[in-house]
Amino acid sequence: MREALKQAETAFANDEVPVGAVITFENQIIAKAHNQVEMLKDPTAHAEMIAITQAAHTLQNKWLYDCTLYVTVEPCSMCAGALVLARLGRLCFGTTDLKTGACGSLLNIVNHQQLNHQVKIIQGIHREEAGALMSEFFEKKRKSRF
Repeated sequence: MREALKQAETAFANDEVPVGAVITFENQIIAKAHNQVEMLKDPTAHAEMIAITQAAHTLQNKWLYDCTLYVTVEPCSMCAGALVLARLGRLCFGTTDLKTGACGSLLNIVNHQQLNHQVKIIQGIHREEAGALMSEFFEKKRKSRF
């Protein structure tokens, strides 16, 4: 999770919503990414989506059964859906997202019983650091509007 927090700090420095993601396989980092929505002008360029693509490429496999995603903020519905499609084994996230979180807060796509795959979830890892980074980012954004 520490590496995911570093990725989130990179996003923050680049004026992106500070979300960082890391995917591991056999206790080795195989993908790491941060949000790049503003830079790429792409609403799908979330840290999780970029990391999934990197991991699948590294493993040369579309399935990530034995992988763990560490992400600083609870994934949104798009990213949660992608985690199910990739058959991710485990998701570990820092802080919840009460407005768009789709892994237990607002929705729970990754554990929807009608879908063909469910993801194991561990939440609250480095919650304070991840939450503080998000709060600082949006406070800065609100202040810059005035």
